[in-house]
Amino acid sequence: MISNQILQNTLDGLKAITRIDLSVIDSEGKLLASTETETEQFSMAAVSFVASPADSQLIQGYQFFKIFDENQVEYVIIAKGDGEDVYQVGKIASFQIQNLLVAYKERFDKDNFMKNLLLDNLLLVDIYNRSKKLHIVTNVPRVVFIIETRVEKDTNSLEIIKGIFPAKGKDFITTVDEKNIILVKEVNMEDKIEDRELELEKIGKSIVDTLNTEAMSRVFVGYGTIINDIKDVSRSYKEAKMALDVGKIFYSTRFVNAYSNLGIGRLIFQLPIPLCRLFIKEIFIDKTPDEFDDETLTTINKFFENSLNVSETSRQLYIHRNTLVYRLDKLQKGTGLDLRVFEDAITFRIALMVVKYMKSIDTMDGQAF
Repeated sequence: MISNQILQNTLDGLKAITRIDLSVIDSEGKLLASTETETEQFSMAAVSFVASPADSQLIQGYQFFKIFDENQVEYVIIAKGDGEDVYQVGKIASFQIQNLLVAYKERFDKDNFMKNLLLDNLLLVDIYNRSKKLHIVTNVPRVVFIIETRVEKDTNSLEIIKGIFPAKGKDFITTVDEKNIILVKEVNMEDKIEDRELELEKIGKSIVDTLNTEAMSRVFVGYGTIINDIKDVSRSYKEAKMALDVGKIFYSTRFVNAYSNLGIGRLIFQLPIPLCRLFIKEIFIDKTPDEFDDETLTTINKFFENSLNVSETSRQLYIHRNTLVYRLDKLQKGTGLDLRVFEDAITFRIALMVVKYMKSIDTMDGQAF
């Protein structure tokens, strides 16, 4: 559970202070760390010591000590020498490793608890009992961020996120699948609502900018709403997941998306596909937006960007106003929708979003739209 490097660093530090050689062996006799070079004789002696009833023992000029994890021997500490001072150093080393074991075990347990909490795998009574056991405050405001990376098991990005939000703080960082990093962030509720929203967006942008710079990784971030009790963390996680999915489909130029700011994309995302197909057939009959050429799609998007303003759209497209009117007339003849009419423009805009949603679902299912 504790890395061999951590064990080695601990032993090196103790030897530098006490000048006494120390070794750590697991319960099966495998050497994990040592300040000695001659360690072949330790394996068999350690296995025999583990099977004995003694907690400490002097064997062939070495002091042996057991370290337990829930009444099971986890490690054997070996100190070179048979004097009282060596015994004391061995006890100190055992105490240090025991504390490391407890700390790492608690960190592991917290991570496991948070994963099950996010995935809604715990009963209500278990949530509060385990929170108390792990010293996790239950009634503080939190929000869940999901960071999706381009590559699976992106350990570099994970370490960078842990560096931004260190473990000694009140935030939790974990993973529940191959591509997503989860941040459960504690929130300051003393700020005004609009200030909190700005702060959450700032955190999301900071994550994106940092990973773009340090990990050279393009990421998307989605976050849910603030919850006030730990039992609702899974709800904020589901909201963050929807924010991430909806954002990638409808707002692909935005790398940070909040569940509370998904607009009509949230509604479309929850529509059944058969209903979407029926709607598109009703609007476009035998034609779909896939059949429009790039010029037409560019004109449509720019027209929407400029709030249906013909003059401004033609100016930004570097075309004559009459040319734009001609294109809009041509589109009206082909679809029956006049984008200069607000109701028709809204219908067309929604239809484009529905098509984009259907294509994303079909892509995930491996089908063709």
